Amino acid sequence: MAVATVAALLAALGGTLWLAARRLMGPSVQRLHGGGDPGLMHGKTVLITGANSGLGRATAAALLRMGARVIMGCRDRARAEEAAGQLRRDLRQAGGCEPGPDASGPGELVVKELDLASLRSVRAFCQEMLQEEPRLDVLINNAGIFQCPYMKTEDGFEMQFGVNHLGHFLLTNLLLGLLKSSAPSRIVVVTSKLYKYGDINFEDLNSEQSYNKSFCYSRSKLANILFTRELARRLEGTNVTVNVLHPGIVRTNLGRHIHIPLLVKPLFNLVSWAFFKTPVEGAQTSIYLASSSEVEGVSGKYFGDCKEEELLPKAMDESVARKLWDISEVMVGILK
Repeated sequence: MAVATVAALLAALGGTLWLAARRLMGPSVQRLHGGGDPGLMHGKTVLITGANSGLGRATAAALLRMGARVIMGCRDRARAEEAAGQLRRDLRQAGGCEPGPDASGPGELVVKELDLASLRSVRAFCQEMLQEEPRLDVLINNAGIFQCPYMKTEDGFEMQFGVNHLGHFLLTNLLLGLLKSSAPSRIVVVTSKLYKYGDINFEDLNSEQSYNKSFCYSRSKLANILFTRELARRLEGTNVTVNVLHPGIVRTNLGRHIHIPLLVKPLFNLVSWAFFKTPVEGAQTSIYLASSSEVEGVSGKYFGDCKEEELLPKAMDESVARKLWDISEVMVGILK
C-alpha cells in the first residue's frame, strides 16, 4: 500500500515537473496589457480596492505605467504604503521616473484607508473621495475574502457576503454621482468561476441558519454578477459602463484561510506554480476592461481571459437581481 502511494506521488510529481517545464519553455498565450501605451490612461483617475497585494497590486502597477492616477483603497494602511513604496521603486528600476502628474511619465499613486467590512469606513472613505477627487474614471471592485471561518463584519453581516458584495455595493452606489459626472467612465467587478456553485437564499443571506464557507464564497461571487447586471440596466444612457470578470485560478494570498497539511504543502506549491496564473497574468482582464478601447460602450457582460463568456441562467435571472438589489439597499442603509 505504501509503495503504491509513493509511486502515485512520484507520478504526480513527475507530471507536474513536466508541465512546469513546458510552462517555462512554451510561449505565453496570455496577451499582456501592462506594457501598452504609456500615456493611454493619462488624466484618468482609477480607484482599486484591495490594491496592496495580488491581483489588485498587479492591476495598479499596469495602470500606473499607463499614466493613470491610481488610488489604492486598502484596509491596512501600513501594508498599502509599503506596497506603494515598492511599486514606486519598481518603476524607477524599470527605467521610469517617479510616479506623478507628468504627462510623459507614469501616473500618480495615492493610498487611502478603506475597510469593506465596515459600512462606517466605506461612508467615510466615499465622503473623503467626494471632497478631494474632482473625477473618477474607473472603479475596480477587486478586494475580497475567500472561504474564511464563520465571522461577522462590524455591522453584523456574514463576512464573505458583507465584504465581497455589500461593502462594494455601498461603495459603488455612493460614488455613482462622481462616476456619472466623469463620464465616459467604467466600473469593473471581480468575481470568480466558483459563482456556479452558489445560490441566493433570501431566507438566510446572513448564513445564521447554516454556514458552509465554500458555498458562502460562491454565493457572494454570484451576487457580484447579479449586482453587475442590475447596475448595467440602471446605468443605461449614462455613459457609465459596468462589466464583471473572473481572473481564473491565481497564486495570491486570497486562500490564506485554507489549511493545507504540512506534508502536502511542497507538492501543492509546485502544482500551483505549474498550473496557477501569476498575479500579473490574472490581472490582465481587469486591466483590459479598465483601459481598452475594444470594450468602450460595452456593459453588463461577463469576461474571462479578455473575452466575453457565457453565464449560467441563474446568474442572468433579472427578478433575483432586482430583489437582491432592493434587499442590499436596505441592508447597507441606503433605504430605511
